[in-house]
Amino acid sequence: MISLTVNGDKVSVENGTTILEAAKSVGIDIPTLCHDKRLKPHGACRLCVVEVKGARSLVASCTTPANEGMEVQTHSEEVLETRKDILNLLWANHDNDCLTCGQAGACKLQDYCYEHDIESKGGIFKKSLSGEIDSSNKFFTFNRDKCILCGKCVRVCDELQGTGAITFSQRGYETRISHPFEAGMEYSDCVSCGNCVSVCPTGALTEKSKTKFRSWDIDKKVKTTCGYCGVGCQIDLVVKDDKVVRIDSAEDGLNDGLMCVKGKFAFNFINHPDRLKTPLIRKNGELVEASWDEAYDLIVSKANEIKKSSGSDAFAAMSSARCTTEDNYVIQKWFRAVIGTNTVDHCARL
Repeated sequence: MISLTVNGDKVSVENGTTILEAAKSVGIDIPTLCHDKRLKPHGACRLCVVEVKGARSLVASCTTPANEGMEVQTHSEEVLETRKDILNLLWANHDNDCLTCGQAGACKLQDYCYEHDIESKGGIFKKSLSGEIDSSNKFFTFNRDKCILCGKCVRVCDELQGTGAITFSQRGYETRISHPFEAGMEYSDCVSCGNCVSVCPTGALTEKSKTKFRSWDIDKKVKTTCGYCGVGCQIDLVVKDDKVVRIDSAEDGLNDGLMCVKGKFAFNFINHPDRLKTPLIRKNGELVEASWDEAYDLIVSKANEIKKSSGSDAFAAMSSARCTTEDNYVIQKWFRAVIGTNTVDHCARL
């Protein structure tokens, strides 16, 4: 353990902890646009700069390790002025149309500009808007004019997803996020997992939602387990007007905030009018809705009837990887011990 002073308060942290993490451990929030605890420290946005006694200049708190006896000021006058300068430059080169942006209210750049009283000035640093919007992906779009080059999308794709579908191209003032041969997302190695969309702090990467809504329209988030496979990824169902309008990954799940294309985007079946919500029993040649008790009674009576007339080997069980391990255990136990057959299989074996 080492000890340092942050804003006059003594803080004890493990050796190797960054200044950003040390400040966070005692409830001091340092603004940052490029930091993600799951990714290697990057220091791209420089918004997290702090003043360290004895240092020649301000340092990026997300990449600077805390040292024994270090004295840090996170919100000194020089630090705040520097952050304002950085935000002014970012805002000047950003598409400032918050009125039509779907991320309004959930944009970190917007929040920080409001917090630091940034006004839209433009000036000599203002880039002309390219108007380039890549909509080739089936699930999300990329608006280059709203990209702040924080690099989170590139890093999550490379370090966590392991796909490497996007990267930085060009250099200096012309730097941009791009795909191989500038051909767009559709022609890259992108697997449409949407993890880049989840980490984007602005409206550069946005989902193609079938429901138009803003962040303040959301009624609630319901945490549950994704049902597409047996991994057990934790997800948050974003609900508006009693309908699921988006899926967010739960950061505290075993999936560590990551998702696949199905878990992230394939949720429209939830609200589909054709979705089955009750058991169906065939009566007079037609399927009609029934209660669960009726369905269970029918299953039991048919099972006893078949077992009596044809024996246990007339049965077979096929279980699913979408079920929990406990459910799969129960079904094989039921067929072996109650029905009396070992003809049990599982879809994952295929």
